[in-house]
Amino acid sequence: MSELQNLKAVLQNKGQNFTRSRRLVFEALLGGKPKTMAELVAELSGSIDRASVYRTVEIFEKLGIVHRVNTGWKYKLELSDMFIGHHHHLHCSKCGKIESLPANPMLETMIDKVAASTDFSPRHHQLEVYGLCSSCS
Repeated sequence: MSELQNLKAVLQNKGQNFTRSRRLVFEALLGGKPKTMAELVAELSGSIDRASVYRTVEIFEKLGIVHRVNTGWKYKLELSDMFIGHHHHLHCSKCGKIESLPANPMLETMIDKVAASTDFSPRHHQLEVYGLCSSCS
């Protein structure tokens, strides 16, 4: 199933319509690095207005289509695991660059074991590693 078909199915399942604005926001986030709202609005300017981008992102967050990647006091947006697969991030504390780390079965097993040892039942997790990228170190 293509990503757009998957999006249509998720929206339909949640009683939402597949609109032009939703398609454009989704495509802007697809296959790329996490983006700030400002980057998203700028990329889509001329195609859809700022308010439509904000409304669409709000709906996408509520439906679990996108999630926030916290970068200190701010955040960037990326598609959720159902579209791009589970992964973690490396954040450069100096320039703000974010790199995705592919899923690591050993790391996931360790997280599950630590949670189980404290009788905790995780539903979701994000691991963010902060440091300096090669350009800034």
